Amino acid sequence: MADRYEGVPHRLLRTPVRDIASGSVGVLMAVLRQNVSDTGIEHWAELAYIRLPSGLEISTSVDNVEAV
Repeated sequence: MADRYEGVPHRLLRTPVRDIASGSVGVLMAVLRQNVSDTGIEHWAELAYIRLPSGLEISTSVDNVEAV
């Protein structure tokens, strides 16, 4: 099996963004292409990691990220 994580460049890295799904606003810290499978059959998804003002980081689909 390949590595479970792979960094992905994104134009909004280190800028303020909103997670459309939750309405949370923070700074986009990373976008990772992750193997989210636990069955042995690879299933990859791109997840965005957003740091909220509290310091907590949340993850969401990269498709849910918009600039603020």
